[in-house]
Amino acid sequence: MKRIAALFLASSGLAFGQNFTKIDTLRGSDTEFRNFWDVKKYELSVEPDFDKKSVSGSNKISFEITKDILNPVFQIDFHQPMNIVALKTSFPKIDNYKRDGDFIFIQAKKNFKKGEKYSIDINFAGNPQIAKNAPWDGGWVFKKDDNGNPFMSVAQEGLGVSHWLPTKDIWYDEPDNGITMKIITSKDMVGVGNGRLIARKEENGKLAWTWQVKNPINGYSIVPSVGKYVNFKDTYNGEKGKLDLDYWVLDYNIDKAKKQFEQVKPMMKAFEYWFGPYPFYEDSYKLVETPYLGMEHQSNVAYGNGYKNGYLGRDLSGTGVGLKWDFIIIHETGHEWFANNITAADKADMWIHESFTAYSETLFTGNYLDRNSADTYVIGTRKAVNNDIPIIGTYGVAKSGSGDMYYKGANMLHTIRTVMNDDEKFRHILRGLNKDFYHQTVTTKQVEDYISQKSGMDFSSVFNQYLRTTKIPVLEYSQEGNSLKFRYTETVKDLNLPLRINDSQTIAPTLEWQSVALNSSEPVRFNKNYYVEYRQISMKKAWPEEKFVSDKLILFYDKGKKEAVKKAIMKYGLEISSEYNALGGFAVKIPSGKNINDAMTYLRKQKGVTSVSRDQIIKLDDPVKSANPILK
Repeated sequence: MKRIAALFLASSGLAFGQNFTKIDTLRGSDTEFRNFWDVKKYELSVEPDFDKKSVSGSNKISFEITKDILNPVFQIDFHQPMNIVALKTSFPKIDNYKRDGDFIFIQAKKNFKKGEKYSIDINFAGNPQIAKNAPWDGGWVFKKDDNGNPFMSVAQEGLGVSHWLPTKDIWYDEPDNGITMKIITSKDMVGVGNGRLIARKEENGKLAWTWQVKNPINGYSIVPSVGKYVNFKDTYNGEKGKLDLDYWVLDYNIDKAKKQFEQVKPMMKAFEYWFGPYPFYEDSYKLVETPYLGMEHQSNVAYGNGYKNGYLGRDLSGTGVGLKWDFIIIHETGHEWFANNITAADKADMWIHESFTAYSETLFTGNYLDRNSADTYVIGTRKAVNNDIPIIGTYGVAKSGSGDMYYKGANMLHTIRTVMNDDEKFRHILRGLNKDFYHQTVTTKQVEDYISQKSGMDFSSVFNQYLRTTKIPVLEYSQEGNSLKFRYTETVKDLNLPLRINDSQTIAPTLEWQSVALNSSEPVRFNKNYYVEYRQISMKKAWPEEKFVSDKLILFYDKGKKEAVKKAIMKYGLEISSEYNALGGFAVKIPSGKNINDAMTYLRKQKGVTSVSRDQIIKLDDPVKSANPILK
């Protein structure tokens, strides 16, 4: 037992700064008590007691050793005030176990070899944390339905499943072979869990409902619900064949549920189009009425939206679009792809769950209604962005970032889609993520690199801007006739975020002032789909004499015309200094002896060329800004 204490104390130095503690490190890090074993399956039994507000049961944790190791210490996460009733292992150990707060430490006495398989069996009981405002603060919910019957479930994304169930409770390690969950209820109640119902039988005067999940599952998704449920079923003919749709609702709500849940099939059609096949055909799709608003429990989606469209009857975008579909059905099901299929390995990267899923609302709207409604919706959600702290949290301490991971993250993805200007490519990237990272835990770097690689454009600075700062890019501009002067402010260094203006021209702003000739003297039209603030400024007294410092032209061309345009450039004796494949453009250098204006005239006459402008990087004094942005 001394070795446990020594190792335990040594681990406290793994997290630095920000007032994080040893406990935070143990919860959120791949410590030496976790990094040598991989969970393969949980086999659990649970019996909630409504009157006592208690939970009892058992969990068999099956695992595989991932590296040779002598006499290691196993960490099991299990919050107080829950209690261990009995614990046994399939390997020899020193004494039984040591408890230190919310952690159980088991000192093994064995030389383990990589690939060996063992198990830990734990019986437990106690009064778990009760949620005060589920699902936001987390915990068990013991309520009564409208007819006075017990209605019980649990919400635990923040707390973790270990607040009532002993597990290896860290996001990167999911049970590869799934779970079985037996829910014990009184004879007049129904127990609903994840996956498929494989058995219902009487045991000791009670009912035992056994559910099976065949796929890997994140811990916070493991949720039993008990109520006066009735069941109805349907099927959806999806990309992988027949998908079973399973609905469990309170008995007096079945008529409302049958009508409201009609949205599931068009939702599945939209999501399979954008994200690929539903990730858990083997385990079915399920909506379960719960005594709280909702949560993305895998193959067991919690629903408590009152059978209303919108978010409890209101539109989070403030545009009216969000009242045309049920927020909880759409949003929480979107998590089946982003959170349940693709899961962040560390809670700091929770944006992978929430940004993509918040954007799934927009993608669904585009299929269910139309593209204009979808754009209107996502732009409307910007009013919910606080820009308080960065979206990415702190690694290794189970600490997520700002709640802006929802709609700031969604608008970041909408911006990336707008820059790409190729929905088919964007769709293939989303489907590729769900295929190439199928049933895996991932990091932010993996997702960022994947999108940049598959798009053919480096979006690293865009991710840095929106995920790692609290600033929204500002484009300052002034227009005089057909001359537009512009620059970025409030950005990371070297932000690579080109913008299309007037539907046809593309500019590549930097922190330096630039100028471009517009196709007309009409007021410039900016694309609102970029998450950029456009700010007009007064330049009358601010501009000194312009000093052009570039001998280059920026040229853009139609899709499929790259080679023809390149030949025309070379034929005229010009030099291509840079290629912007993702944008369809070239930077063209004018050799000495060539007139830049003559070159512009020549290039504008070439077939396939959409715009040619001088790369007018100019040195200017800092202009006087107007007080109000004109567009956001």
